[in-house]
Amino acid sequence: MKWLILLGLLAALGWYMVNQMARAGKLPNVGEAAPDFNLPDQNGKQRVLKDFRGKWLVLYFYPKNDTPGCTKEACAFRDDLNQISELGAQVVGVSVDDTASHAAFAKKYNLPFPLLADSKGAVAASYGALMNLGFMKFARRYTFLIDPQGNIGKVYLSVETSRHSKEIIEDLQKLTTRSKQ
Repeated sequence: MKWLILLGLLAALGWYMVNQMARAGKLPNVGEAAPDFNLPDQNGKQRVLKDFRGKWLVLYFYPKNDTPGCTKEACAFRDDLNQISELGAQVVGVSVDDTASHAAFAKKYNLPFPLLADSKGAVAASYGALMNLGFMKFARRYTFLIDPQGNIGKVYLSVETSRHSKEIIEDLQKLTTRSKQ
């Protein structure tokens, strides 16, 4: 019995240490300037943050192309893109997958928005969204609403893939109403 308790404590300590060590970078705070980026999309076009100035930007990080949760999230953004666009926002996905993987993913699911290839994980790290386990790295499922001036408007660290795009729409409605007042 004692060894089970000890094993449980060691597992919990190990999980905590991996979780703390694996987080790369500091999360940007609401109101701060969004970290800049310069990454290729699925078509090889370089995209930089300033390209999206003047509109709200939904910058969402996701772990891996063509996995169940990531597919559900991307397809929900695709399905809700008209509503998001009507609110003056654009959607951009980011993962550590390469451009070829992004191109196949976008084609398979008819994703009409840019998917940025952060293959070195530097941009994910600058947003505090990189999970680096040494032998493997991936982006955490974090989303950042960036306002038209390039500042962080809202941060999402806990994302339910099936309803995240609806949550974004609700928050954009509130934020855009506030900015018009």
